[in-house]
Amino acid sequence: MLFNSYIFIFIFLPLTLVGWYMLNHFKAYEAAKFFLAGMSLWFYGYFNIYYLAVIIASILGNYLISFLMKFSHSKITGYAGLLTGLLLNLGFLFYFKYYDFFFENINLVFHTNFNLKYILLPLGISFFTFQQLSFIIDRCIGKAEHYSFVNYVTFVTFFPQLIAGPIVLYKEMMPQFEDRTNRRFNGDNFAKGIVFFTIGLGKKVLLADVLAIPVNFGFEQTAFLDTPSALLVILAYTFEIYFDFSGYSDMAIGLGKMFNIELPVNFNSPYKACCVKELWQRWHMTLSRFFVQYVYIPLGGSRKGKIRTIFNTFMVFFLSGLWHGANWTYIAWGTMQGLLVIWDNLGIIGVKGSNEKAPAKIYIPGWLGWIFTFGFFNLSLFFFRSDNMADAFQMFRNVFAFKNTGYLYKVVVNLDIPEFYLLKQAVNMVRPDLLNYMYMMIFFLVLIISGFILTRKNTAQIVNDCPLNTKLCLFVTLVFVWSVISFSQVSTFIYFNF
Repeated sequence: MLFNSYIFIFIFLPLTLVGWYMLNHFKAYEAAKFFLAGMSLWFYGYFNIYYLAVIIASILGNYLISFLMKFSHSKITGYAGLLTGLLLNLGFLFYFKYYDFFFENINLVFHTNFNLKYILLPLGISFFTFQQLSFIIDRCIGKAEHYSFVNYVTFVTFFPQLIAGPIVLYKEMMPQFEDRTNRRFNGDNFAKGIVFFTIGLGKKVLLADVLAIPVNFGFEQTAFLDTPSALLVILAYTFEIYFDFSGYSDMAIGLGKMFNIELPVNFNSPYKACCVKELWQRWHMTLSRFFVQYVYIPLGGSRKGKIRTIFNTFMVFFLSGLWHGANWTYIAWGTMQGLLVIWDNLGIIGVKGSNEKAPAKIYIPGWLGWIFTFGFFNLSLFFFRSDNMADAFQMFRNVFAFKNTGYLYKVVVNLDIPEFYLLKQAVNMVRPDLLNYMYMMIFFLVLIISGFILTRKNTAQIVNDCPLNTKLCLFVTLVFVWSVISFSQVSTFIYFNF
């Protein structure tokens, strides 16, 4: 079920909110959690009933490990539980996400003939697997207690963050579900939740989905793109992926607030960063937090010398790339990000005014650091978005060929925005020869608006800094109505694939 759908906004969400608060009003606290978990499973299984079997099996397996740990009083059994938890969760992830990729490459390298299964990837499996993995790891090393089954199911399945994050930790979620003051309707939280949700909805529907049309066309025509079209396609994708994923995160946080549940912020204006290291402190922050806590620090962090720190940093980004998908393009993208962060950590070049405390040999102004950071991130997305490595390298060749064949006109005509229908008809009647120029102007207008929005306050800053006055209410109403009218367009969330 999509957040940007009629069934979610006008049926599922009202029913869930009413049921949750009604049951809590009558002090049926356990029934309220069962109800919320049940509705969340409906939300998850709406796409495909097969997904329910996968997530339920994952929940039962992890809960059983946690339960058995209650009777463990030795380090040996604790490590056994940890190993079992790792095998269960990573095994689930490997089978559904990496099985075909692994054996396809085995067949290629060793000329074997393993059969591929073409397994249907369950939605959000990487998110709920990492969520449970963090709990099991802390449970097995004695940092987490065992919870009741209904609490655990509610923690894992809470629908706002179930499919595409943020990746939440048990220690920030369990206490909130247990706190009965959160069971009472809070008008201030609900209003902030609406603002959060609506801004995220606008990012997704009015910007990401619009930019996706020329981007998809561009990446289907990699062999024909020239330098201007390749550059503008990747710039459009840079904006698309941000508005898509941060929009989802905003909606998730807003929905959480409607239930008096605080979800962690996942984006903090990453495109304002002046170095790649800072960008990753602002982008997909809950994934970075997971890898720091459960990979980087256990490997030794920065405590065991410069070479070991470089290796640990590289492993974090290598695994981050692999986490995003079973494709060499994601591994190449993660590797590129890791190398750029390692370069920042070496302290050869620093950025004036940055938060980095370590001294650098050479300092450059902040605006130049921003250009390098934003530029390299754009280039890295050629790997992230391309279907295969050949297409990614072709996009690099397109950029650095420095040719202009006019193919950009063929890209921009795909930007068929309904709001400009009357303008398109008028131009077509009066001066049809100017139609391509009109599409070009609209394309640049969307890019300029996107860039302007990224220079302003992010959603969390708007909600925290701006009072709920008439001006903000009118803005939220306009964005909501405009977004709902646009629901008829084809839409999917990029991170549903992860």
